[in-house]
Amino acid sequence: MNDALHIRLMELEDIEDVLKVEHDAFSIPWTRSAFVRELTENPFAHYIVAEWEEEIVGYCGVWVIADQASITNIAVHSEYRGRQIGETLLRSALEMALFAKAESLSLEVRMSNVVAQSLYKKLGFQEGGIRKKYYTDNLEDALVMWVKLDEYKRKYRNNFSYRNEL
Repeated sequence: MNDALHIRLMELEDIEDVLKVEHDAFSIPWTRSAFVRELTENPFAHYIVAEWEEEIVGYCGVWVIADQASITNIAVHSEYRGRQIGETLLRSALEMALFAKAESLSLEVRMSNVVAQSLYKKLGFQEGGIRKKYYTDNLEDALVMWVKLDEYKRKYRNNFSYRNEL
C-alpha cells in the first residue's frame, strides 16, 4: 500500500470535497444535505474517506443494522482510479462491518460495471440477485452482491494493512 493513502472517518468538514468525488463518479449525485443527514441523523450510517497526499479522493458509506451491513455508496475520483484506493476503501468498509458485529455485507452494483464486480468477487462477494430498473438515470438493473463476513475474515482478509484512524 502506498504511504500517500490514508483512510479515516468522514467528518462534516469533508462534505465539500466528497461532493467533488460524488459529482465525478455518479450521473445522479447525492446532495450536500443528504450527506449531512447521513452524518448527523442516521445512527446506522458510517462513512470513511480516502485521502491521497491529504486530498480526499474517495469515500465509502456503510449502514449497519443489527447483524446486517450494506454499502450505500463507494466512489473514487476518476483521476485516482487504478491505485487500489477502491479496494482499500472496500476492505476498510468490511473491517468496519466486522467491528460492528455484522454477519454479512451487501451492495448493489450496475450490471455494466464489471470492474467493480471483479473487485467485489476478489474479496469474496457472491451474486445474490438482480434489482430490475434500479438506477433511475437510465433504468439499468443492479446486481445484488453479498459476502459473509466470517468467510471474508477467514479467506480474504490476509495480511492487508493500511494507515487508518477508524
